[in-house]
Amino acid sequence: MATSSKSSKDISKATKMSVKSKAPRKISDLPPFVTLPGPIMSTRLIGWTRSFERHIPFPPQSSESRSFQFNHNRLSHLILTYIESEYNQHSKVQCAEEKMGVLSQYAVPSCFIPSLSCAASTLLRSRLRTTIRCCTTLSSTSPETPTPTSTSIKKRVASGVQPTGSIHLGNYFGAIKNWVALQDVYDTLYFIVDLHAITLPHDREQLTKDTKSTAAIYLACGVDPSKASVFVQSHVRAHVELMWLLSSITPIGWLNRMIQFKEKSRKAGDDEVGVALLTYPVLMASDILLYQTDFVPVGEDQKQHLELTRDLAERVNNLYGGRKWKKLGGRGGALFKVPEPLIPPTGARIMSLTDGLSKMSKSAPSDQSRINILDPKDLIANKIKRCKTDSFPSLEIDNPERPECNNLLSIYQLASGKTKEEIVQECQNMNWGTFKPLLTDALIDHLQPIQARYEELMSDSGYLDQVLGEGARNAADIADATLHNVYQAMGFSRRH
Repeated sequence: MATSSKSSKDISKATKMSVKSKAPRKISDLPPFVTLPGPIMSTRLIGWTRSFERHIPFPPQSSESRSFQFNHNRLSHLILTYIESEYNQHSKVQCAEEKMGVLSQYAVPSCFIPSLSCAASTLLRSRLRTTIRCCTTLSSTSPETPTPTSTSIKKRVASGVQPTGSIHLGNYFGAIKNWVALQDVYDTLYFIVDLHAITLPHDREQLTKDTKSTAAIYLACGVDPSKASVFVQSHVRAHVELMWLLSSITPIGWLNRMIQFKEKSRKAGDDEVGVALLTYPVLMASDILLYQTDFVPVGEDQKQHLELTRDLAERVNNLYGGRKWKKLGGRGGALFKVPEPLIPPTGARIMSLTDGLSKMSKSAPSDQSRINILDPKDLIANKIKRCKTDSFPSLEIDNPERPECNNLLSIYQLASGKTKEEIVQECQNMNWGTFKPLLTDALIDHLQPIQARYEELMSDSGYLDQVLGEGARNAADIADATLHNVYQAMGFSRRH
């Protein structure tokens, strides 16, 4: 395990110096330190005296310090091995356990403790009984933090899909397929947004089935629960709690401008539309802001909702953050990160098979308008055969006067994995009679492995429950910390 180049003799000497020296006035005045490996985050272990405690608050309550999704067992093992091997011999400084806020007076920063599993916490309590003095955990955004390495904390991405209707090509190519690539680069949370599914009348039994089916589709499409937290939105209650807090400062005029609300309310009529349809963008904001999200994968039609989320984050930060929060006992600074959109260059918006100007949608009355991920081969072939085309003699892409042609060629590009240039060269002299079977075969070949994996997952309900349960626990660790800060900053009494 990598450590700094400081020898054990230097570390021991630094610890003794810290006891004798005057209290530092800032972090840079502290004695030499070592840095834990990247997976445990940028953490400084330093000699700690009672005089230090008057100058540096402990424990630091930084949401950034919690921004890494830990593998609980690995984290506890790393801390245990690291401390026992490197520090058990060197630090003898005593301190009060209550003041330090660590496990058994040991060098485990208190901001890690909520993220540790009960088993890991028990392991640490039972095995670590020495008197090593802890230091402090610096925010990952602090200027004093050591230069990040290749194992630095990843940026966070959060996204979700409703479990209503069937997952179709628009959901898959526009969102889920991109998630698979993102999980290798970012700290990712992917959830089934079942609370959004009740904004319109719904079938209760079908909602239960569709929720588990959607989770199985996530995994069948390549989402890896060892890399991403996969969970059901309603299983983390902080979503609804934060939504209510955000609703109290959301101007009604902001919600009245939402395009999707206008469209759906116009179709259904005012007497048939519930308040949830108006306020669900606030719930969407809660979904994102709870996790201190850096990036949100969105289609072009969702950018307006993300702008609302950004506006709400800045509004809360201005109303309750900074010094106002610090006066109430918080750490100060921003309560929320302001997320940025992450729009994939291709497939961000798959259009309907019956209208090249309308988005492929679950709510469209005709099933002919979409290819569902679980559609059998014969049905896919029939839908492609009957899909709307135009009367131009050849095929071309990026022509705004040919929306259906653009859409079908884009779908073929995504299903085949070819580049746009390859698609243009292959298809430019084709007619629709030649191209449609080609598109059909590409879609069937692409979806067949997903469908086979889906059937395996649905036959193992216990495994799906295990994945969703673990994902919800991981997500709740982050969400609860954010929610605590917001309650505190808004003046609510502390919950015990």
